[in-house]
Amino acid sequence: MIYLDYQATTPLCPEAREAMIRWLGGPDSDTFGNPHSPHRMGRMAAAAIEAVREKVAALFPPGGTVIFTSGATEAINLAIKGTARGDGTNAIAVSAIEHAAVLDCGHAMRDTTEMLVLPVDAEGVVAADTPIPEGTQLTAVMQVNNEIGTIQPVEQLAEAAHAAGGYFLCDAVQGAGKLAPPRNADLIAVSAHKLYGPKGIGALWVRDGVELQPQMHGGGQEQGLRSGTLSPALIAGFGAAAQVARARMEEDTAHVEGLWHRARELFAGWTLNGSTEHRWHGNLNFRKDGLDVARLMSDCRRIMFSAGSACASGSGRPSHVLRALGLSDAEAKSSIRLGFGRYTSAEDIETAAAMIKTCAREQGL
Repeated sequence: MIYLDYQATTPLCPEAREAMIRWLGGPDSDTFGNPHSPHRMGRMAAAAIEAVREKVAALFPPGGTVIFTSGATEAINLAIKGTARGDGTNAIAVSAIEHAAVLDCGHAMRDTTEMLVLPVDAEGVVAADTPIPEGTQLTAVMQVNNEIGTIQPVEQLAEAAHAAGGYFLCDAVQGAGKLAPPRNADLIAVSAHKLYGPKGIGALWVRDGVELQPQMHGGGQEQGLRSGTLSPALIAGFGAAAQVARARMEEDTAHVEGLWHRARELFAGWTLNGSTEHRWHGNLNFRKDGLDVARLMSDCRRIMFSAGSACASGSGRPSHVLRALGLSDAEAKSSIRLGFGRYTSAEDIETAAAMIKTCAREQGL
Protein backbone atom coordinates (compact mmCIF):
# COMPACT_ATOMS: atom_id res chain seq x y z
CA MET A 1 0.00 0.00 0.00
CA ILE A 2 1.01 3.61 -0.58
CA TYR A 3 0.06 5.99 2.20
CA LEU A 4 -0.79 9.53 1.04
CA ASP A 5 -3.10 10.76 3.80
CA TYR A 6 -0.70 12.60 6.10
CA GLN A 7 -3.29 15.25 6.99
CA ALA A 8 -5.50 12.55 8.54
CA THR A 9 -2.67 11.01 10.54
CA THR A 10 1.05 10.34 10.29
CA PRO A 11 3.04 7.15 10.87
CA LEU A 12 4.43 6.76 14.37
CA CYS A 13 8.11 7.63 14.23
CA PRO A 14 10.53 5.03 15.65
CA GLU A 15 11.74 7.46 18.32
CA ALA A 16 8.20 7.89 19.65
CA ARG A 17 7.55 4.17 19.67
CA GLU A 18 10.76 3.52 21.58
CA ALA A 19 9.95 6.20 24.14
CA MET A 20 6.48 4.72 24.71
CA ILE A 21 7.58 1.12 25.31
CA ARG A 22 9.13 1.74 28.70
CA TRP A 23 6.00 3.43 30.06
CA LEU A 24 3.54 0.80 28.87
CA GLY A 25 4.51 -1.00 32.08
CA GLY A 26 4.02 -4.75 32.41
CA PRO A 27 3.41 -6.43 35.80
CA ASP A 28 7.13 -7.02 36.33
CA SER A 29 8.08 -3.39 35.66
CA ASP A 30 8.12 -0.32 37.88
CA THR A 31 6.73 2.01 35.20
CA PHE A 32 2.99 1.37 35.31
CA GLY A 33 2.28 3.66 38.26
CA ASN A 34 -0.45 6.28 38.21
CA PRO A 35 1.33 9.63 37.79
CA HIS A 36 -1.05 11.16 40.31
CA SER A 37 -0.20 8.68 43.08
CA PRO A 38 2.09 9.84 45.92
CA HIS A 39 4.25 6.70 46.10
CA ARG A 40 7.57 6.15 44.34
CA MET A 41 6.17 4.65 41.16
CA GLY A 42 3.67 7.47 40.88
CA ARG A 43 6.34 10.08 41.41
CA MET A 44 8.51 8.43 38.74
CA ALA A 45 5.68 8.65 36.22
CA ALA A 46 4.89 12.23 37.21
CA ALA A 47 8.53 13.25 36.82
CA ALA A 48 8.65 11.66 33.37
CA ILE A 49 5.56 13.60 32.34
CA GLU A 50 7.02 16.90 33.52
CA ALA A 51 10.23 16.23 31.60
CA VAL A 52 8.18 15.62 28.47
CA ARG A 53 6.07 18.72 29.08
CA GLU A 54 9.23 20.77 28.55
CA LYS A 55 9.91 19.01 25.23
CA VAL A 56 6.37 19.67 24.01
CA ALA A 57 6.54 23.26 25.25
CA ALA A 58 9.43 23.81 22.83
CA LEU A 59 6.85 23.66 20.00
CA PHE A 60 5.27 26.86 21.34
CA PRO A 61 6.29 30.45 22.09
CA PRO A 62 7.82 31.20 25.48
CA GLY A 63 5.59 32.40 28.28
CA GLY A 64 2.89 29.75 28.45
CA THR A 65 1.82 26.42 29.88
CA VAL A 66 1.17 23.09 28.16
CA ILE A 67 -2.05 21.37 29.24
CA PHE A 68 -2.20 17.76 28.04
CA THR A 69 -5.50 16.65 26.49
CA SER A 70 -6.79 13.66 24.55
CA GLY A 71 -6.16 15.53 21.30
CA ALA A 72 -6.74 18.81 19.52
CA THR A 73 -10.53 18.48 19.51
CA GLU A 74 -10.61 18.46 23.29
CA ALA A 75 -8.04 21.25 23.40
CA ILE A 76 -10.15 23.41 21.08
CA ASN A 77 -13.30 22.77 23.10
CA LEU A 78 -11.48 23.71 26.30
CA ALA A 79 -10.22 26.93 24.71
CA ILE A 80 -13.55 28.03 23.22
CA LYS A 81 -15.81 27.02 26.10
CA GLY A 82 -13.23 27.88 28.72
CA THR A 83 -13.02 31.52 27.63
CA ALA A 84 -16.80 32.00 27.34
CA ARG A 85 -18.32 34.75 29.44
CA GLY A 86 -20.64 33.60 32.17
CA ASP A 87 -23.23 36.29 31.49
CA GLY A 88 -24.26 34.92 28.09
CA THR A 89 -22.87 37.84 26.09
CA ASN A 90 -20.40 35.72 24.15
CA ALA A 91 -19.14 36.62 20.70
CA ILE A 92 -16.56 34.61 18.79
CA ALA A 93 -15.10 34.95 15.31
CA VAL A 94 -13.95 31.94 13.28
CA SER A 95 -12.77 31.45 9.73
CA ALA A 96 -15.07 29.80 7.20
CA ILE A 97 -12.59 26.96 6.73
CA GLU A 98 -12.01 25.99 10.35
CA HIS A 99 -12.02 22.35 11.42
CA ALA A 100 -15.33 20.93 12.61
CA ALA A 101 -13.98 20.99 16.17
CA VAL A 102 -14.15 24.79 16.04
CA LEU A 103 -17.31 25.22 13.98
CA ASP A 104 -19.36 22.58 15.78
CA CYS A 105 -18.25 23.86 19.16
CA GLY A 106 -19.46 27.33 18.20
CA HIS A 107 -22.78 25.96 16.93
CA ALA A 108 -23.24 24.00 20.15
CA MET A 109 -22.97 27.28 22.09
CA ARG A 110 -25.47 29.12 19.86
CA ASP A 111 -27.92 29.79 22.69
CA THR A 112 -25.36 31.97 24.48
CA THR A 113 -22.83 32.79 21.78
CA GLU A 114 -22.90 34.82 18.58
CA MET A 115 -20.52 33.36 16.00
CA LEU A 116 -19.13 35.54 13.22
CA VAL A 117 -17.73 33.61 10.25
CA LEU A 118 -14.74 35.27 8.59
CA PRO A 119 -14.63 34.66 4.82
CA VAL A 120 -11.69 33.43 2.77
CA ASP A 121 -10.74 34.45 -0.73
CA ALA A 122 -10.72 32.17 -3.78
CA GLU A 123 -7.28 30.87 -2.73
CA GLY A 124 -8.52 29.84 0.70
CA VAL A 125 -6.84 32.58 2.73
CA VAL A 126 -8.37 34.93 5.31
CA ALA A 127 -7.36 38.52 4.55
CA ALA A 128 -4.75 39.73 7.02
CA ASP A 129 -6.65 43.02 7.50
CA THR A 130 -9.99 41.35 8.25
CA PRO A 131 -11.64 43.47 10.97
CA ILE A 132 -12.67 41.80 14.22
CA PRO A 133 -15.67 43.48 15.91
CA GLU A 134 -15.05 45.18 19.24
CA GLY A 135 -16.01 42.96 22.15
CA THR A 136 -15.27 39.66 20.40
CA GLN A 137 -13.81 37.63 23.25
CA LEU A 138 -12.22 34.92 21.09
CA THR A 139 -11.07 34.69 17.48
CA ALA A 140 -10.13 31.25 16.12
CA VAL A 141 -8.16 30.84 12.89
CA MET A 142 -6.10 27.77 12.03
CA GLN A 143 -2.45 28.02 11.05
CA VAL A 144 -2.62 25.50 8.17
CA ASN A 145 -5.88 24.23 6.76
CA ASN A 146 -6.25 20.47 6.98
CA GLU A 147 -8.10 20.07 3.67
CA ILE A 148 -6.27 22.41 1.30
CA GLY A 149 -3.07 23.23 3.19
CA THR A 150 -3.36 27.02 2.99
CA ILE A 151 -1.32 28.96 5.53
CA GLN A 152 -3.21 31.75 7.24
CA PRO A 153 -1.82 35.15 8.39
CA VAL A 154 -2.40 34.16 12.00
CA GLU A 155 -0.06 36.69 13.61
CA GLN A 156 -1.80 39.63 11.93
CA LEU A 157 -5.20 38.20 12.82
CA ALA A 158 -4.06 37.75 16.42
CA GLU A 159 -3.22 41.46 16.52
CA ALA A 160 -6.73 42.25 15.27
CA ALA A 161 -8.24 39.97 17.90
CA HIS A 162 -6.28 41.73 20.63
CA ALA A 163 -7.29 45.15 19.30
CA ALA A 164 -10.92 44.02 19.63
CA GLY A 165 -10.28 43.17 23.26
CA GLY A 166 -10.24 39.41 22.95
CA TYR A 167 -8.07 36.31 22.81
CA PHE A 168 -6.72 34.51 19.76
CA LEU A 169 -6.94 30.71 19.42
CA CYS A 170 -4.86 28.96 16.78
CA ASP A 171 -5.50 25.38 15.68
CA ALA A 172 -1.89 24.51 14.84
CA VAL A 173 -2.52 20.80 14.29
CA GLN A 174 -1.21 20.80 10.72
CA GLY A 175 1.57 23.30 11.38
CA ALA A 176 3.12 22.12 14.63
CA GLY A 177 6.61 20.75 14.10
CA LYS A 178 6.60 22.06 10.52
CA LEU A 179 6.26 25.83 10.89
CA ALA A 180 7.17 28.33 13.59
CA PRO A 181 4.27 28.80 16.03
CA PRO A 182 2.29 32.05 15.98
CA ARG A 183 4.26 34.11 18.48
CA ASN A 184 1.31 36.24 19.65
CA ALA A 185 -1.46 33.65 19.96
CA ASP A 186 -3.07 33.22 23.38
CA LEU A 187 -4.14 29.61 22.95
CA ILE A 188 -2.70 26.98 20.59
CA ALA A 189 -4.11 23.48 20.02
CA VAL A 190 -2.02 20.57 18.71
CA SER A 191 -2.36 16.82 18.29
CA ALA A 192 0.54 14.35 18.55
CA HIS A 193 -0.58 12.02 15.78
CA LYS A 194 -0.22 14.76 13.16
CA LEU A 195 3.50 15.11 13.89
CA TYR A 196 4.51 11.42 13.97
CA GLY A 197 3.39 10.80 17.54
CA PRO A 198 0.68 8.51 18.97
CA LYS A 199 -3.06 8.99 18.69
CA GLY A 200 -5.04 9.88 21.79
CA ILE A 201 -2.82 12.67 23.10
CA GLY A 202 -2.62 16.37 22.34
CA ALA A 203 -2.18 19.66 24.11
CA LEU A 204 -3.54 23.13 24.60
CA TRP A 205 -0.88 25.77 25.08
CA VAL A 206 -2.17 28.59 27.29
CA ARG A 207 -0.37 31.92 27.44
CA ASP A 208 0.47 33.13 30.92
CA GLY A 209 -2.34 35.28 32.27
CA VAL A 210 -5.13 33.68 30.21
CA GLU A 211 -7.82 32.29 32.50
CA LEU A 212 -9.92 29.28 31.49
CA GLN A 213 -12.89 27.58 33.06
CA PRO A 214 -12.45 23.78 33.19
CA GLN A 215 -14.80 21.70 31.05
CA MET A 216 -14.04 18.35 32.70
CA HIS A 217 -14.33 17.83 36.43
CA GLY A 218 -12.98 15.12 38.64
CA GLY A 219 -9.50 14.88 40.09
CA GLY A 220 -8.36 18.38 39.22
CA GLN A 221 -5.36 17.26 37.18
CA GLU A 222 -3.54 19.56 34.74
CA GLN A 223 -3.74 22.61 36.99
CA GLY A 224 -7.44 22.00 37.52
CA LEU A 225 -8.21 22.49 33.83
CA ARG A 226 -8.42 18.90 32.64
CA SER A 227 -9.35 16.18 35.10
CA GLY A 228 -8.39 12.60 34.33
CA THR A 229 -5.44 10.27 34.70
CA LEU A 230 -2.65 11.10 32.27
CA SER A 231 -0.98 8.39 30.18
CA PRO A 232 2.81 8.45 30.63
CA ALA A 233 3.24 6.24 27.56
CA LEU A 234 1.26 8.50 25.22
CA ILE A 235 2.89 11.60 26.62
CA ALA A 236 6.36 10.06 26.25
CA GLY A 237 5.62 9.32 22.60
CA PHE A 238 4.32 12.84 22.09
CA GLY A 239 7.47 14.33 23.57
CA ALA A 240 9.81 12.21 21.47
CA ALA A 241 7.89 13.03 18.30
CA ALA A 242 7.93 16.75 19.11
CA GLN A 243 11.66 16.68 19.76
CA VAL A 244 12.39 14.88 16.49
CA ALA A 245 10.07 17.19 14.54
CA ARG A 246 11.91 20.27 15.79
CA ALA A 247 15.31 18.74 15.04
CA ARG A 248 14.27 17.65 11.54
CA MET A 249 12.17 20.67 10.58
CA GLU A 250 14.44 21.93 7.81
CA GLU A 251 15.16 18.42 6.51
CA ASP A 252 11.48 17.45 6.50
CA THR A 253 10.52 20.69 4.77
CA ALA A 254 13.09 20.19 2.02
CA HIS A 255 11.91 16.61 1.50
CA VAL A 256 8.27 17.68 1.22
CA GLU A 257 9.15 20.47 -1.21
CA GLY A 258 10.79 17.94 -3.52
CA LEU A 259 7.75 15.69 -3.41
CA TRP A 260 5.43 18.63 -4.05
CA HIS A 261 7.23 19.73 -7.20
CA ARG A 262 7.35 16.16 -8.51
CA ALA A 263 3.64 15.65 -7.84
CA ARG A 264 2.76 18.91 -9.57
CA GLU A 265 4.68 17.77 -12.65
CA LEU A 266 2.95 14.39 -12.65
CA PHE A 267 -0.50 15.93 -12.30
CA ALA A 268 -0.06 18.71 -14.84
CA GLY A 269 -3.49 19.61 -16.18
CA TRP A 270 -5.30 18.99 -12.90
CA THR A 271 -6.63 22.11 -11.11
CA LEU A 272 -5.14 23.02 -7.74
CA ASN A 273 -7.54 23.96 -4.95
CA GLY A 274 -6.19 26.78 -2.83
CA SER A 275 -3.10 28.94 -2.93
CA THR A 276 0.17 27.66 -4.34
CA GLU A 277 2.28 30.22 -2.51
CA HIS A 278 0.60 30.44 0.90
CA ARG A 279 0.49 26.73 1.51
CA TRP A 280 2.12 23.81 3.29
CA HIS A 281 3.40 21.79 0.34
CA GLY A 282 2.76 18.44 1.97
CA ASN A 283 -0.89 18.95 1.03
CA LEU A 284 -1.97 18.59 -2.61
CA ASN A 285 -5.71 19.14 -2.98
CA PHE A 286 -6.78 19.23 -6.59
CA ARG A 287 -9.59 18.34 -8.95
CA LYS A 288 -10.47 17.14 -12.42
CA ASP A 289 -13.90 18.11 -13.68
CA GLY A 290 -16.22 15.14 -14.00
CA LEU A 291 -14.12 12.86 -11.81
CA ASP A 292 -16.11 10.26 -9.89
CA VAL A 293 -14.08 10.27 -6.69
CA ALA A 294 -15.92 7.36 -5.06
CA ARG A 295 -15.16 5.18 -8.08
CA LEU A 296 -11.56 6.41 -8.15
CA MET A 297 -11.04 5.47 -4.51
CA SER A 298 -12.54 2.05 -5.14
CA ASP A 299 -10.33 1.47 -8.18
CA CYS A 300 -7.20 2.69 -6.35
CA ARG A 301 -7.51 0.62 -3.20
CA ARG A 302 -3.73 0.34 -2.82
CA ILE A 303 -3.44 4.11 -2.41
CA MET A 304 -4.49 5.68 0.87
CA PHE A 305 -5.74 9.17 -0.02
CA SER A 306 -8.73 11.32 0.81
CA ALA A 307 -11.69 13.03 -0.76
CA GLY A 308 -11.60 15.61 2.04
CA SER A 309 -10.86 15.70 5.73
CA ALA A 310 -10.99 12.35 7.52
CA CYS A 311 -13.45 13.81 10.03
CA ALA A 312 -16.03 14.70 7.37
CA SER A 313 -15.34 12.34 4.47
CA GLY A 314 -18.15 9.96 5.43
CA SER A 315 -20.88 12.61 5.43
CA GLY A 316 -21.44 12.64 1.65
CA ARG A 317 -21.72 16.44 1.79
CA PRO A 318 -19.50 18.70 -0.31
CA SER A 319 -16.54 20.03 1.66
CA HIS A 320 -17.38 23.27 3.49
CA VAL A 321 -13.78 24.31 2.89
CA LEU A 322 -14.00 23.94 -0.89
CA ARG A 323 -17.41 25.61 -0.92
CA ALA A 324 -15.90 28.55 1.00
CA LEU A 325 -13.43 28.99 -1.89
CA GLY A 326 -16.39 29.44 -4.26
CA LEU A 327 -16.28 25.97 -5.81
CA SER A 328 -19.55 24.45 -6.98
CA ASP A 329 -20.82 21.21 -5.47
CA ALA A 330 -19.69 19.37 -8.60
CA GLU A 331 -16.19 20.85 -8.42
CA ALA A 332 -15.89 20.08 -4.72
CA LYS A 333 -17.02 16.50 -5.26
CA SER A 334 -14.47 16.01 -8.05
CA SER A 335 -11.57 16.92 -5.74
CA ILE A 336 -9.07 14.67 -3.99
CA ARG A 337 -6.35 15.30 -1.44
CA LEU A 338 -2.91 13.73 -1.43
CA GLY A 339 -0.89 14.22 1.74
CA PHE A 340 2.77 13.31 2.06
CA GLY A 341 5.56 13.73 4.55
CA ARG A 342 8.70 12.38 6.17
CA TYR A 343 8.33 8.74 5.12
CA THR A 344 6.94 9.28 1.62
CA SER A 345 9.30 8.50 -1.24
CA ALA A 346 9.41 9.92 -4.76
CA GLU A 347 8.62 6.40 -5.98
CA ASP A 348 5.44 6.44 -3.88
CA ILE A 349 4.33 9.66 -5.59
CA GLU A 350 5.18 8.38 -9.06
CA THR A 351 3.45 5.02 -8.60
CA ALA A 352 0.35 6.63 -7.10
CA ALA A 353 0.16 9.24 -9.85
CA ALA A 354 0.34 6.58 -12.56
CA MET A 355 -2.46 4.57 -10.94
CA ILE A 356 -4.70 7.59 -10.31
CA LYS A 357 -4.28 8.93 -13.84
CA THR A 358 -4.92 5.50 -15.36
CA CYS A 359 -8.15 5.15 -13.37
CA ALA A 360 -9.19 8.68 -14.32
CA ARG A 361 -8.65 7.87 -18.00
CA GLU A 362 -10.86 4.80 -17.57
CA GLN A 363 -13.58 7.30 -16.59
CA GLY A 364 -13.02 9.03 -19.91
CA LEU A 365 -11.09 11.94 -18.41
